[in-house]
Amino acid sequence: KAGSGVNSLATVRTTCSLFRAVLSASLQLARIQTDSVVEMLRELYPSLRFEIDKILDTALSKIGEKSLFTKELENALERNEVDLVVHSLKDLPTSLPPGFTIGAVCKRENPLDAVVFHPKNCGKTLSLLPEKSVVGTSSLRRAAQLKKKFPQLEFRDIRGNLNTRLKKLDEKEDFSAIILAAAGLKRMGWENRIGQLLSPEVCLYAVGQGALAVEVRAKDQEILNMVSALHDADTVLCCIAERAFMKRLEGGCSVPVAVNTMLKDGQLYLTGAVYSLDGSDSLKETMQTSVNYPQRNEDGPNDDMQHVGITAKNVPGQAQEAAENLGVELASLLLSKGAKHILSVARQLNDAR
Repeated sequence: KAGSGVNSLATVRTTCSLFRAVLSASLQLARIQTDSVVEMLRELYPSLRFEIDKILDTALSKIGEKSLFTKELENALERNEVDLVVHSLKDLPTSLPPGFTIGAVCKRENPLDAVVFHPKNCGKTLSLLPEKSVVGTSSLRRAAQLKKKFPQLEFRDIRGNLNTRLKKLDEKEDFSAIILAAAGLKRMGWENRIGQLLSPEVCLYAVGQGALAVEVRAKDQEILNMVSALHDADTVLCCIAERAFMKRLEGGCSVPVAVNTMLKDGQLYLTGAVYSLDGSDSLKETMQTSVNYPQRNEDGPNDDMQHVGITAKNVPGQAQEAAENLGVELASLLLSKGAKHILSVARQLNDAR
């Protein structure tokens, strides 16, 4: 996950090869996520030996913005100092720098948002919290949706990694609850802290939320072929649609854009929405398309074509194209109804904060 914290280096040694992977996140979550990726690779390639080592102690706070931190990792990738970088997909831009690609999108963890309550509010839900209760979230997307749904509550910014936020919740009286991604809590083994899962009807989630992405050099066929086995086809198609939706809207972390995807019986359903910062103005629509296409085995010049930064040769190309078109078409529909104005105002207000 590209987030506050440090890097870990996972090395994969064979008699003739050295594969090096770096993962960015808080140290504890980084190690857990590194282990999960390495374990999947170990099962696929039992003859390889894996070593995981911490290599860099560069905190995000010392580098600056998250995008700069990601750039530092990509620099290491470009210099062949590492061979793959593991991110939370939601933290990766929809357009990667030239020479890089997402070589694997792993099976998605639960993408929903979760509510963690202060111990004194154990057993409650957001609707049962006393009026004027303060709920912490670092996400404009969550705040915009929940302000509209729960006008009796106050939503305030809370920063830091998972450990820091939970400590702020538990050890102080500033917050009655905080909103976090369910996936991170589960990976940390803290599922028991989840007091309420927010359904898509209550809170649509972030583009790519819950999925891990493995970034590699686009022309490094050995590494690309190795990690491509980690692709989960359903997750790939859902995330291509979501990322295409975000890209067409020119959205990002600085504006409230939210999605929900579902793949059923060969049909991909995408719900997308944009919100004003206070949630008072919004647009939300759902579209669907067929992604029921066979895998073609013939080689061709488009084999390595990227779809919003993702290279997935083992997922039918026509299905990927249909998923990308779905995202673009849904975003275009919202833009035709005024989404650009909503997002422009939201961006301006956020920049002024």
